[in-house]
Amino acid sequence: MSEYEGMPLRDVVFQTLRKGILRGDLKPGERLMEIQLANRLGVSRTPIREAIRMLELEGLVYNIPRRGAQVARITEQDLRDVLEVRLGLEEMAIDLALERITPEGLDRLYQASRNFENMIGKAGVTELARADEDFHAIIYEATGNRRLIQLISNLREQMYRYRVEYLKDESNRNTLIREHDELWKSLKDKDKESAEQYMRRHIERQMKNIQSNIQ
Repeated sequence: MSEYEGMPLRDVVFQTLRKGILRGDLKPGERLMEIQLANRLGVSRTPIREAIRMLELEGLVYNIPRRGAQVARITEQDLRDVLEVRLGLEEMAIDLALERITPEGLDRLYQASRNFENMIGKAGVTELARADEDFHAIIYEATGNRRLIQLISNLREQMYRYRVEYLKDESNRNTLIREHDELWKSLKDKDKESAEQYMRRHIERQMKNIQSNIQ
């Protein structure tokens, strides 16, 4: 928990559990046992209890009478809310990146796609999700717009949860490779219409796939 050094203990526990939920280490429907979590994190039950209350306010945890706290399941509304916002930000990022990405940035983007491809069959779903995240991060960086990058960063943890869910279906992994390469080519060719089309399809496909799995 060194990354949260200097924060109050309650906030450290909150951030640790929040990351565990959003990254899929704590599964939807999993019970949050105060004693077990306290032992695992090396803290007393008080900051665990306080952190769970904070997670409830974020909608990541809910309490069931006589059963205690559980990780909230992904709902269609949550999915739609996050991916609609992501789509708007991604389209803006694509438009700016088309104008500003450098040859070096294009090379890095191509290598990020190859890295994702090479990891298939060797890495777990969380590592693949990070590799997909790295690909998109190069596009964000290419915009040169710090405010846009910050807005996307604020959604990053929540988007990661959906990336993990999408990549659990192995058939989606090769689809992502094609979409990455299509995006790279569109940026290389300065083809705005094509780039926006591929990005919209990329996100809408994720939304439909995850919706079908949570129904």
